Amino acid sequence: MSFLGIDLGTGSLKVVIVDRSGRELAAASVAYALETPLPGWAETSVQTWWRALREAAARLPEDLRREVQAIGFSGQMHGVVLIDANGEAVRPAMLWPDTRALGLLDQWPEPQPNPVAPGMAGPLLRWIVQNEPQAARRTRWALQPKDWLRVALGGVLATDPSDACATALADPAGVWDLTLLDRFALPHEWFAPLAPSYAAGGTLSREAAQELGLRAGIVLAIGAADTPCAALGSGLASDGDALLTTGTGGQIVVLAEHAPPAVRGLHRYRAASDHWYRMAAMQNVGVALERVRGWLSYEWADAYRDAFDDAAGANAPATTATGLTFLPYLTGERTPWLNPAARGGWLGLALDHTRGTMMRAAFEGVAFSLRAGLDAIRASGATVTALKLAGGGSVDARWRQLLADALNVELYAVDCPNAAPRGAAILGGLVSGHWHARDLAALAPGATRVAGPQGDAALAERYARFLDLYGRVESWFGERPLR
Repeated sequence: MSFLGIDLGTGSLKVVIVDRSGRELAAASVAYALETPLPGWAETSVQTWWRALREAAARLPEDLRREVQAIGFSGQMHGVVLIDANGEAVRPAMLWPDTRALGLLDQWPEPQPNPVAPGMAGPLLRWIVQNEPQAARRTRWALQPKDWLRVALGGVLATDPSDACATALADPAGVWDLTLLDRFALPHEWFAPLAPSYAAGGTLSREAAQELGLRAGIVLAIGAADTPCAALGSGLASDGDALLTTGTGGQIVVLAEHAPPAVRGLHRYRAASDHWYRMAAMQNVGVALERVRGWLSYEWADAYRDAFDDAAGANAPATTATGLTFLPYLTGERTPWLNPAARGGWLGLALDHTRGTMMRAAFEGVAFSLRAGLDAIRASGATVTALKLAGGGSVDARWRQLLADALNVELYAVDCPNAAPRGAAILGGLVSGHWHARDLAALAPGATRVAGPQGDAALAERYARFLDLYGRVESWFGERPLR
């Protein structure tokens, strides 16, 4: 007996098969490119997703595919797929990095239960109604990405609270806000009925089974958004459990038994289980470090060496002594500033600076942006002294130590390289009846302590300087035209 998890991401589709104990047996991933037909647009054809699923499934061993008893789904949050009455896509899917609806955000009434971003389904659908009326007339359903995939496999038309509450069209519990739908002239019938993430969402069709090498008729779980699936796959099961993920951006997720209070800049969403979670969402982690690495003409190994070894040694000026500060906000920022106009750069450059000190300042600036997000979570009433650590951008020991010092937390690396699809597979096990909610804590993967705070007073001073710098330039950013 085994379970298949499918994670429909922004840049890749991942599949994982786990056994009856939750152990990963096989995994595969297929990458694809985000389409930008116009500046600020972020789209993907659903056929691109379907081809990626077929290719990823084909990379899994045939004998393991034949043993799959249920399928669970994880998907990128916020975006939307429009389909007609026959289930055909009306246009390419619009995804969370999209900014075409930026000018519509002021139409959302205050206060909102969560921050509203231009790449959320609500602003994007409002844009469709105003700018693509033909597409709007053809639309029968406005689905979240993972829900489109489940329907394509033969599943029912539905969504779960974890995805619905991240559309800017639902309350924090994930219930559609009919008043908002009316305000924006969005037909109520576009929006799928709600069901728990672990509920049955239909069965695999014969046609899809043949294409994927699976058995027809196996049960499909409704599924959940990728962040709560990653939390589930990483072993977050109790109130206060916390996770830091680093990739293109960064997220800090803290599980809560009850609905957290509304705090500006923080998201409070439903989890894949019956819990809630607070989330600080920072946009510039891997994307900022990768861009700086390119600007400075580094290979990654050399970037780490110069930033963490040479920059702190006697042969190069340390950032402590020079006051060099880097703001990483190359794409604006969500938590805690909610400022899409924010931008980045170094301040304090001098003739004696080197590539190493500039790279070091970039690492520190990214770490400080994560700390600002964590401070917002702590200010909301959550006590966070330890974080589970996931994501490909957090494997270097020196970078981990800087994160532990900057965030003032213990860090535990999770032995789970594919947390979101593993969480989806667990949902498959839940819907099949093999697991129950009481089993979730026991399914947590192993976690190893990899770093702890060392009381770096100089780093704390540089963090205070970082916050002061952002506060001084924030109004200047607001005067710049968005690109």
